[in-house]
Amino acid sequence: MHMSRGSRTAILAVCATVLLATSACGDDQPEEATAQQVRLYGTDGNMLNSYPDELEDRAGLVDGMKGTTPLTPLPEDFKNRLRSVDPRLSDYLYAAEAYDAVVISALAAQLAGTTDSAAIAKQIVGVTNGGTRCATVNQCLRLAREGTDIEYRSASITRAGFTDAGEPATASYATLHFDGQQLNEAKMEFVGAGDDNAASTKKPPAGRPQSGTFTDPESGAPLVLGGLLPKTGDLALANPPMAAGAALAIKEINAAGGVLGEDVVWIDGDDGTNPTVAKATVASHIEAGVHVIIGAGGSGISTAVLPDVVKAGIVLFSPSNTAASLTTADDKGLYFRTAPPDGLQGRALADVILRDGPQKIAIVARQDSYGEGLQDIVRGELERAGFGGDKVKLLGYEPGEDAEAAPINFSDGAKQIKDFGADAVLIIGFGESAAVIRALADAEVPLAALAR
Repeated sequence: MHMSRGSRTAILAVCATVLLATSACGDDQPEEATAQQVRLYGTDGNMLNSYPDELEDRAGLVDGMKGTTPLTPLPEDFKNRLRSVDPRLSDYLYAAEAYDAVVISALAAQLAGTTDSAAIAKQIVGVTNGGTRCATVNQCLRLAREGTDIEYRSASITRAGFTDAGEPATASYATLHFDGQQLNEAKMEFVGAGDDNAASTKKPPAGRPQSGTFTDPESGAPLVLGGLLPKTGDLALANPPMAAGAALAIKEINAAGGVLGEDVVWIDGDDGTNPTVAKATVASHIEAGVHVIIGAGGSGISTAVLPDVVKAGIVLFSPSNTAASLTTADDKGLYFRTAPPDGLQGRALADVILRDGPQKIAIVARQDSYGEGLQDIVRGELERAGFGGDKVKLLGYEPGEDAEAAPINFSDGAKQIKDFGADAVLIIGFGESAAVIRALADAEVPLAALAR
């Protein structure tokens, strides 16, 4: 029988009155009524409207789940433009970052006057810093064709530009809340992070003005971009907004006259949230003569393919990698990202959890550079807030080779969390992390959603 919240509150109130008078109601009280409710928290990999679908008939378990994701307040006009390329779009996670990765690549090639990947790479950071500020594809391309140094500001890059390492110096994070099986936009809060002074001040090579409207045979045009986004695999739930962002950028660039006198070419490609799939896609792109690869979706996938990309001397530009380890990766100056590193997200995420006043916190992470890196950052932030080793428990799981593999078995981890007495569980993962929530419910961990 399901007991409503109001009924349970009333029973507890009566029990408390009797206890004062007769010392009764103690051992006879049902365990469910006194159990500490456990709140769920998530991150950018699972705080999506599409995530409850991963739980199938148990989708209601996400009710009350909170989390953070890199997200700026998106103008309604930008959302409408995204929906013009994908009318079914229900999430916007990393859509702006994908859009900006494509646009910045195009502007860098236009300024370089060539599709040579090394020359494009030398312009990318400079496109976001110094120069004449511009905010639309039309305006920025016009300035770039004139050889004018530009400072691009748009959907995801609103404050400072890139650091010397080729990643955002500042970021905006959104606090998200599941009400039922949907994210409640009315409860969304935005918080800024990062340091404007961390933006690069290095001058890029001087831009090369385009002569006339015709293609210079030596430019190597057309510019060819290759997709390396998670069309399949554990991160596939986040693919629609990224794909929409990239498609919108290509559409608007070509409508504005293209790059170096020709339309930009997009060659689609899947990273599969799987190193083997991603490496095969990268090999195909190299064979096709791609100049810039947009992706991969997951940090672990980019880490796996980066040596192949660097060896080929082409640019890898991700809209969604957040692992802090990629800041110092041996990339020979060819790796960039529009998503902010997790050093910034970790602080925002710890703050969201601590605001609810937990006593014990379990952090469950997929075992890759994204999961383990963010888990360690959040643990450090909690430790600085006074949550020592006796109050924080770290657990991990192997995500499996692909989404078609058998679901992860987290039954032992769920039992450990129950025995630990955690009243807050942070789950760092992608679509596969739904198995963690199912395991917690199966272990009779008193999830807050079950008490509603």
